[in-house]
Amino acid sequence: MTDFHDKARAATDAMRDVFPATPLLRNPHLSEMYGADIWLKREDLSPVRSYKLRGAFNAMRKRPDEALFVCASAGNHAQGVAYMCAQFGKQGVIFMPVTTPQQKIQKTRMFGGDKVEIRLVGDYFDDCLRAAQAFCAEAGGHFLSPFDDEDVIEGQASVAVEIENQLGRVPDHLVIPVGGGGLSAGVLSFFGTAPQYTFVEPAGGACLRAALKAGRPVPLASVNTFADGAAVAQIGARTFQRLSGVGLANSLTVAEDRLCTTMLDMLNVEGIVLEPAGALSVDALKDLGQAIRGRTLVCITSGGNFDFERLPEVKERAQRYSGVKKYFILRLPQRPGALKDFLNLLGPDDDIARFEYLKKSARNFGSVLLGIETSHPSQFERLFAELDAHGFTYQDITDDETLAQFVI
Repeated sequence: MTDFHDKARAATDAMRDVFPATPLLRNPHLSEMYGADIWLKREDLSPVRSYKLRGAFNAMRKRPDEALFVCASAGNHAQGVAYMCAQFGKQGVIFMPVTTPQQKIQKTRMFGGDKVEIRLVGDYFDDCLRAAQAFCAEAGGHFLSPFDDEDVIEGQASVAVEIENQLGRVPDHLVIPVGGGGLSAGVLSFFGTAPQYTFVEPAGGACLRAALKAGRPVPLASVNTFADGAAVAQIGARTFQRLSGVGLANSLTVAEDRLCTTMLDMLNVEGIVLEPAGALSVDALKDLGQAIRGRTLVCITSGGNFDFERLPEVKERAQRYSGVKKYFILRLPQRPGALKDFLNLLGPDDDIARFEYLKKSARNFGSVLLGIETSHPSQFERLFAELDAHGFTYQDITDDETLAQFVI
């Protein structure tokens, strides 16, 4: 891979004319917590708050005569392409789903200025992608894939070049988030087998793990889009060609709700704003445990494009995962004093976060949707025991996703 090393280093050197290297910062809090020497490669501090501008830069750098670049993206790739179109003076047409949040559309427009045209097409990314590719074929521009492109992979490898330069050596262990595989393929291709790897995906979008099991890229039946920066239905063919030998033992999936606890910890303890995909590598430390003690480990925090309007959802999911918030449906007798009887069962740390009559299905009982927050999961054991002892009928719906999405 000497040729790849040379190309990755050349791409990295060329990037310095456009933007500085992102910091590699030792994190004392995480290092002490896990008994390791833990460093964060802060891609969330790039000019577009993600690593995506690296691949876009390299692809455009290699096509100086190309006048038009086209992409489909609802997030970080769009912003990276827009930023580089402005830097190189190229025209860009960026297709985004109609459902894309206004914040992302506005940031893409801000980075690209008059060099970028944004077209909103389709409710889903697949519709948007087909429209972008059709337009590209008709207009004759260059379609810039977010990950499945050799020049993009080479550009993302600049993350590895910087890590080696900043650390002064190859780390013992690298934790890398995986979406379509561009970043992980680039880093693996540069470092080879020198470090140990952990490739981490959201549980609702584990396309690398599915491909490793099948021996080839396969589409996921469904994708949970919460960690939108890594919510990819099928890993790229080119990226998987480079990742096919990593082995299932080096692949991790993390629950989206647990990811929320890490996002809040990084914000409240470290003052670091990470998007869900950007927190994947830090969250994975919870599963690595004793295996990383005494080792030098680098977590790539891949992005920090977080819309703070989502913060209540993140807090909600973190509380539910931690077991300090539950929802249940209570059948409340329709008699004087019944509500008071229930309220008297609550402990001093139990707080009613939601109380809503769903319907009065019978003359004698009414169904109530209850949301309770408390200080420790054990408080619910006490509360449910009290409810049982006093003859209340209830159903815990906290983990019933189908029911919860309608009533919570």
